[in-house]
Amino acid sequence: MKNQVVLGIDIGGSGIKGAPVDISTGEFLAERHRIETPIPATPEAIAQVIKQLAEHFNWTGSIGCGFPAVVQNGLVYTASNIDAAWININAKKLFSKVTGLKVTVINDADAAGLAEMKFGAGKKNKDFVLIITVGTGIGTAIFTRRKLLPNTELGHIQLHGDSAERYASDAARKKDELEWESWAGRFNEYLAALEKLFYPDLIILGGGLSKKPEKFLHLLTPRTPIVTARLQNNAGIVGAALAVK
Repeated sequence: MKNQVVLGIDIGGSGIKGAPVDISTGEFLAERHRIETPIPATPEAIAQVIKQLAEHFNWTGSIGCGFPAVVQNGLVYTASNIDAAWININAKKLFSKVTGLKVTVINDADAAGLAEMKFGAGKKNKDFVLIITVGTGIGTAIFTRRKLLPNTELGHIQLHGDSAERYASDAARKKDELEWESWAGRFNEYLAALEKLFYPDLIILGGGLSKKPEKFLHLLTPRTPIVTARLQNNAGIVGAALAVK
C-alpha cells in the first residue's frame, strides 16, 4: 500500500520548496520550507538541497520531486532552466543516493497537474484539461479523461522565432519590465498558438503567477474557459508527493 505521507519537493528555477504531504487530502503536515535554487543549478548542487530539505523535516520516508525538465524513468532529457550538466543524468538515482531514501522524480508541470486534477480546479473534469504553469518558465500538462500525457513541454513552442517561455513567462515579464496589460497581450498570443493545435475543455493556470490572478486573469481572452489553480504554487509539491508509487 502506498504511504499516506510523502515529502513533496518542487524544484524551480528560483527556489526549491518542500513539505510533508498527506496524499489522501493534499494537505501539508508542516510549514513549507524553501531554499534558493543554487547558481549554477548543477546536479550536485541541487542534490545537496534535496538532502537539506529531507534533513530539515527529519525525513525518513519516501520523497517525490517535481523537476523542471523532461523526465522519463528518472532520467533527465532537457535543461532549459537548469544547468546543462543535467542532461542524461538519472535524477532519481542521484537523489536516492544522496538522501539514502526512496525518491521519485517527475516533470514539474505534470506534478502540478496531478495535484489540480485530484484536489483542485480539475477535480470534477473528465474531459480534456490543459494545465499551464507560469513562472521562471512555462510548463504544461495535458489530461484526457483524467489520464496524464507526460512531458508535453508546450512552453517551448515557437513564438517570434524563439521558445514561447522566453517571450511570455513571468520571468520574461520581469526581464522586459512589462506592465500587466503588455504581458497579457503576449500570453494571449501564446494561448492562441496552443488553441490552433489543441481544443481543450478547460485551461488551468498554475505556477508562481497563479498567486495574483487579480492582476491579469481578466485580461486573458482564450476561447477556452480559463481558471487559476486552486492549489496555486503549492500544486507542484502536492503533485510530486502524489507521483510516488
